[in-house]
Amino acid sequence: MKIVFTTGGSGGHFYPIVAVAEELNALVRERNLVKPDLYYLSNQPYDEGLLYQNDLIYKHVAAGKLRVYFSLENATDFIKTLVGLPQALRLLYSIYPDVVFSKGSYASVPVVMAARILKIPVFLHDSDAVPGRANLWAGKFAERIAVSYPEAAEHFEHEDRVACVGNPVRSDIRIRQTKDAHMHFDLASDVPTILVMGGSQGADHINNTLLRSLKDLLARYQVIHQIGKENFEAFKQIAEVELEDCEHSARYKPMPYLTTLDMRAAAGAADLVVSRSGSGAIFEIANWELPSILIPIPETVSRDQRYNAYAYARSGATEVIEQHNCTPHVLTSEIDRVFTEEGLREKMIEGARTFKRPDAAKVIAQEIMRIAIEHEAS
Repeated sequence: MKIVFTTGGSGGHFYPIVAVAEELNALVRERNLVKPDLYYLSNQPYDEGLLYQNDLIYKHVAAGKLRVYFSLENATDFIKTLVGLPQALRLLYSIYPDVVFSKGSYASVPVVMAARILKIPVFLHDSDAVPGRANLWAGKFAERIAVSYPEAAEHFEHEDRVACVGNPVRSDIRIRQTKDAHMHFDLASDVPTILVMGGSQGADHINNTLLRSLKDLLARYQVIHQIGKENFEAFKQIAEVELEDCEHSARYKPMPYLTTLDMRAAAGAADLVVSRSGSGAIFEIANWELPSILIPIPETVSRDQRYNAYAYARSGATEVIEQHNCTPHVLTSEIDRVFTEEGLREKMIEGARTFKRPDAAKVIAQEIMRIAIEHEAS
């Protein structure tokens, strides 16, 4: 049995594939099945270490971005996709998998197109409340479609093929580490802790707004702040100057990025999360059952995050601050409200508990295996 995974772009596309591969490997062990060959086809490996750990064999397929705005790069990227199609056809023909699982994005287009030509079953998963263009196109012929939000199902023509399963989260991130979590960051266990994160690259607006709020916030809270690797040193130096005369400066813990261990400990220590609203972050926060404040990337840059944030907010688990409204005063006021308004934190925790789908990766892995077994037998 052979299974191909494909996607590209951000960690929000890549990490759910790792979560599904983990569950597939667990399913094989649990049922004493013959281990399938797992392949990852994309324009870049993203994280070679995680591919290796989960027995995913990487194969390169060229792909170009699908931009909706005018750019001279559209022409060169269209050529990349044209080059990628024969590459994908050759690879899929030589591998001849029993199913192709796609998380969407521009890098999946040549592979999914090749699977269509070769009549290989395609199984899609879309992370966002409004599906991406690659998945909407592939949804016209995909055998099965999994979505993270109920709202996404109505965007596909064949709703009978769609199931809402949530967004897969890796097993080593899904459960937060509460034991010794405060000690991991040298924090007090009796002071409320806020985890601020903006994705692996950080988020300049959130970082700068937090900086201007820090002195006020540190009088009442501790802050674990994932800044992003690129601007970490410069930002840390500015923060040190800003907090030079602050008696609670030790309550601020800036980090360039959070390793898996850091992330689990940060989630275990946190009483509130302030974050962007990528679907990966939302489902991690929901699995941790933590209250949150989401600050989506503006719709002019990315429509996905705003729709995701409000879809999650309907569960009662989060508060949403639009970026243009996110001033130091507004951010501080919303944080204080979460901690002081009677019953609000409990309502948000219950909303997250209701919203989370901890079995998403397992459900998808089981369906992939079913399709693969049927195809292999035919």
